[in-house]
Amino acid sequence: MWLGLLCALAAALAYGLASVMQSMAAAATPGGDEGVDPRLLFRVVSQWRFMAGIALDLCGFGVQLAALQVLPLFVVQAALAASLAVTAVAARFLGIRLGRREWAAVGAVCVGLGLLGLSAESEGAASIGSGFRWGLVIATVALVAIGLSAGLAPKRLRAPMLGLVAGLSFGVVAISGRIIDSFKPIDLLTDPAVYTAVVAGAGAMLFFASALQRGSITTATAMLVVGETVFPAAVGILALGDRTRHGFVVPAAAGFALAIAAALALARYGELSSTEESPPSRESSTSPAP
Repeated sequence: MWLGLLCALAAALAYGLASVMQSMAAAATPGGDEGVDPRLLFRVVSQWRFMAGIALDLCGFGVQLAALQVLPLFVVQAALAASLAVTAVAARFLGIRLGRREWAAVGAVCVGLGLLGLSAESEGAASIGSGFRWGLVIATVALVAIGLSAGLAPKRLRAPMLGLVAGLSFGVVAISGRIIDSFKPIDLLTDPAVYTAVVAGAGAMLFFASALQRGSITTATAMLVVGETVFPAAVGILALGDRTRHGFVVPAAAGFALAIAAALALARYGELSSTEESPPSRESSTSPAP
């Protein structure tokens, strides 16, 4: 179990550093303001920072997958909340200043998700049928559709919305990784969970890159962490047999409520200060000085 926790924390470190690298690439990549441009992913991959971020994401996913083999979903995903602290600290090197309220919200998110981690007991052993696997396919398609329609939302809500959709997509990746029974090549080719992990992962990277162009790095990452933690944790408890330790139901529920409330507060304050603290957009980098 301790090895699984170490793997989860290693994944958090890799994902946090990857977020910063990808935000730098996204900020330097021309992109529209109205919605999600699928061509954005092809533009940002030409930058070495984004490719380095992808490499870190792959390393993070590898150790996350190892952790999912021995720990419940809500433990692994809660441990990944530490990536928010990594991102926030590393963001200071980008010249992004965090106010007291933002730091308090970052701490509250970590505390809330930490309570979920303390509630862990053991990995569930519920039997997963084909219906659940195909349900993941439907969920993946729905998330892609919602993400692509983000341009219809009010402008101030696009970055938080895209960050949340990206987080939910990463949650699908985690759930898919959890229910893969065999890693034999022939079994992987016939398992729908493998394809949902690939498609949801690609969609999550696209939506997260879009979110980073439209708001604060910390705001986008906060919403991403909530989406990739709360959603798969709930699925693990309700459908996969994950359980809390005896007497830890109340702390687990409190952790959920605290994480969600703090992330919403962080998204609000990040949006109010985005004109001063967000990475440079296409307009700020190409328009002549007054």
